[in-house]
Amino acid sequence: MHAAFAQSATPPLCPAPSTLRQSKPTAAPATTPITAPVDEPIEVLSDGATLDLDGDASLKGDVDLRQGERQLHAEDVEYDAKTRQFRVNGQIRYSDRTLQATGQAGSYQPADGAVIENGSFALPSRPARGAADAIRIGLDGKVSLSEVWFSTCPETKPGDLPDWRIKASDITLDTISRNGTGRNASIEFLGVPILYLPYLSFPLGDQRKSGFLFPNLGYNTRGGVELAVPYYLNLAPNYDLTVLPTLYGRRGLDLDARFRYLTQQHRGDLRFNYLPADSLRRIDRSWLQARHRSDFGDRWRLDVAAQSVSDAEYFEDFAAGAEGTSTAFLQRIAQLSYSDERWYLRGEFQQFQTIDRQLDLAALPYAQLPRLSLGGTGSSKNRRLPLSWSLDGELVNFDRDIGVTGWRVDIAPRVRLDWSGPGYYLKPSAGWRYTQYELDGVALDATRSPTRSLPFAALDAGFILERSAKIPGDNRITLEPRLLYLWTPWRDQNELPIFDTGIPDLDFVQLFRTERYVGADRVSDANQVSLGTTARIYDGKSGRQKLAATIGQTFYFDTPRVRLPNEPLTLRNESDLFAQVSVAAWRAWNVNMGLQWNSLDNRQERSQVRLQYRPDDERALNLAYRYQHNRLEQGEVSGAWPVSRRWNAFGRMVYDLQDRSSLETFAGAEYKACCWRLRLVGRRFISTRTGERDTGIYLQLELNGLASVGSSADAFLEQAIRGYSSTGVTR
Repeated sequence: MHAAFAQSATPPLCPAPSTLRQSKPTAAPATTPITAPVDEPIEVLSDGATLDLDGDASLKGDVDLRQGERQLHAEDVEYDAKTRQFRVNGQIRYSDRTLQATGQAGSYQPADGAVIENGSFALPSRPARGAADAIRIGLDGKVSLSEVWFSTCPETKPGDLPDWRIKASDITLDTISRNGTGRNASIEFLGVPILYLPYLSFPLGDQRKSGFLFPNLGYNTRGGVELAVPYYLNLAPNYDLTVLPTLYGRRGLDLDARFRYLTQQHRGDLRFNYLPADSLRRIDRSWLQARHRSDFGDRWRLDVAAQSVSDAEYFEDFAAGAEGTSTAFLQRIAQLSYSDERWYLRGEFQQFQTIDRQLDLAALPYAQLPRLSLGGTGSSKNRRLPLSWSLDGELVNFDRDIGVTGWRVDIAPRVRLDWSGPGYYLKPSAGWRYTQYELDGVALDATRSPTRSLPFAALDAGFILERSAKIPGDNRITLEPRLLYLWTPWRDQNELPIFDTGIPDLDFVQLFRTERYVGADRVSDANQVSLGTTARIYDGKSGRQKLAATIGQTFYFDTPRVRLPNEPLTLRNESDLFAQVSVAAWRAWNVNMGLQWNSLDNRQERSQVRLQYRPDDERALNLAYRYQHNRLEQGEVSGAWPVSRRWNAFGRMVYDLQDRSSLETFAGAEYKACCWRLRLVGRRFISTRTGERDTGIYLQLELNGLASVGSSADAFLEQAIRGYSSTGVTR
């Protein structure tokens, strides 16, 4: 087996790297220069020297031998003029730009380099150290080691053994190419051999290196024991491939290949998983994911994103958490776009793979084959009449195996005046919207080419009022009231199909949108005004926002009549009330709260509260509460915290307050030693689609400067714990 290992940074728990003592030249009563048969001359300094008539020399007391950047220090050196070799009896110290070594005896030849017996060595730039029966240091930058051990753990006290080390019969270090190779090697961790390799290669720097990585180890109740042996291929500086064969104890062997590439114009990645003859499902399992972007210049860009799975239960079986099991569709999209300062043009092909079998056929999404979008903006140069215009248009072909299909063209030009100044803005606008369909699959008495056209108008106005600090350090306060009036006449749209239109979740931003629906199949009639205001408090010294509070509501002069199918009818003359508060008044604390209040039924429709304590990058605690009327009520607690100098703890729990059950729980601990890190995580989650529960245990070992044993334990921590950073918490 061949293995390659990647370097990681040395954590601050480690002491400063130890270095071998450099010999310093001192004034000597005798100086014996000897010219070597190489380009660089040799200079020898010693306390005393004896020269024979045949050129041999005996150097005694504090001998320093130098040839360029190479330096050798000893107490007793014999020079053989015939072989041009320096022989050292007793302690020897050697150093050059990349290596330092000591030993019990040795020799040096100007044309070949140095040999040190029973020695130890260090690579200060790595940093790394080790010991060997024989150390051969060539002038070509290669160091050959026999019966050797090697480690990047620094020396804490003289003579100590590192927590992990590589032992091998032979290791060659190429300090120029910064690469190491070894034969008959084993890796010891805390004195216990954990891996044997007949052949081993590893980098001496932070460059990428082809070869095997350490195995990944885990367990979950669906697949049983997981054992993966990653192999990394550094194919070129701008593309690489990682192959990750994974053995599932209850399923079989899964092959995972991940290819990345990057050029001046193109970049992307491709991932493919294939598990033949799953022992549990008794089918072949596969997953393909591709992402690509090309920047052609002249403002043209191509984006491609596509996924495909072999069966509907794939993410149910192989997802790392509840978020994966909730996947209902996989999108496949290719988009070619152009944009400049005024115009944009997009062409898209979009399709979906449905993997949720419980969905009704009428709820399946439409493929858009193709979707062509065109838009532009412009403005006049007349300062007295600040007029601007915009155009949005699209042509889409909606396709599906069931129901109505066809083409839709939608065009909406508009004009706007912009009277703005310091502390205020007034922006009236008006436009016209035209939509036409060419449909297939409609009823015999239905129109195949329905149309809709209507005008619309809006007035957006607001102020930005500010109370500046009167004295240095005083808080700065702003008040930002806003008004948006919308007018759109009613049009009967019952003959129009529903291809891609829906109702977005209401929030403060949605209050000030000019359209109630997302998608062009429905345009809501409107005679309404939205009112809202935001107050902010800024720290007078740092400028940091300490508080932001927002409240807003929409009032209907006429109740909207346009409805989507199955959309409930309401006779209310106002929308729900929305309020948001964000507080960061204390450096380590921040609070975010949101509320959607139904004043007609006197109840909250949605609310959430998030509290975080984050005194520094190593500590984060979160508490959250989420509520949606008749849908969910959840509590969440998460955090990452160092409990001692070497121990970190982290965890998260999402609890369903209605069912009184845990939706997801994970907890773990991490031990940080000087030159290694061990992390153990246990996780239990419930499928949002089937209600089945899954439990997993994952182990991650990192040997600093050699390899990282990555597992699924590291894939979700930063997303699951707000404020957590793998570079901050674990350093």
